[in-house]
Amino acid sequence: MQRIVVERSGGVPVTKRAHVGAVASGNLEVLCEPPAEARATIVVSTSVDGFEPVWRATLERFLERYPIAAAIEINDFGATPAMVSLRLEQALELAR
Repeated sequence: MQRIVVERSGGVPVTKRAHVGAVASGNLEVLCEPPAEARATIVVSTSVDGFEPVWRATLERFLERYPIAAAIEINDFGATPAMVSLRLEQALELAR
């Protein structure tokens, strides 16, 4: 398992908890909750090694588009960047 952490300070805090997706082949789950401090922290646990640059680019693009403060945990089982973006947007919609 590979663990990737992306952090960014500032942003509008989410107000609720959210859970979307499922850890299954080609999918992932996203757990989102209000942050302890005014920052976005995304922690990814993935079963697929070697894609850290792709993960970082996908997560940075999400945080640029949605400047939020949240504690986000992603449990991945081979999801594509498009699926990652979709699940993050779904979680954000529920957490706002």
